[in-house]
Amino acid sequence: MFTTLALESDLPEIIDLLADDEIGQKREHSDLPLPAQYYAAFAAIEADKNQLLAVFEYQDTLVGCLQISFIPGLSRHGMWRGQIEAVRISATHRSKGFGTEMISWAIEECRAQNCGLVQLRSDKTRIKAVAFYQSLGFQRSHKGFKLSL
Repeated sequence: MFTTLALESDLPEIIDLLADDEIGQKREHSDLPLPAQYYAAFAAIEADKNQLLAVFEYQDTLVGCLQISFIPGLSRHGMWRGQIEAVRISATHRSKGFGTEMISWAIEECRAQNCGLVQLRSDKTRIKAVAFYQSLGFQRSHKGFKLSL
């Protein structure tokens, strides 16, 4: 598998990946042309040195994506954290080891940025994803809350 920073030209495929499940279908708009908000978000991610949007290719096909946010903090003696978000593997490439490879890559990127902790969130209804992250050593440690604005 080949990993690279996402390009703006990858956006349609990335949004397709994000929309490729029950939850994503309800919140993403992958019809072309993509809404301008996706391009504005991509530009903000690309301009922020503490953001990394990666795509993963296999045999010249984009098979996965994820985003890492490198977060400075005062707690834990000023420790940095790596927050992994928007992890997706194409439906045809799931359960073939690509997810493990992607998360391993993301953890190494966090180490390279001197993060002392890697965290991620997964919707509690994504039972297989939760089990997958636990199989990689991630532990449920907090109860999360959201407030839509």
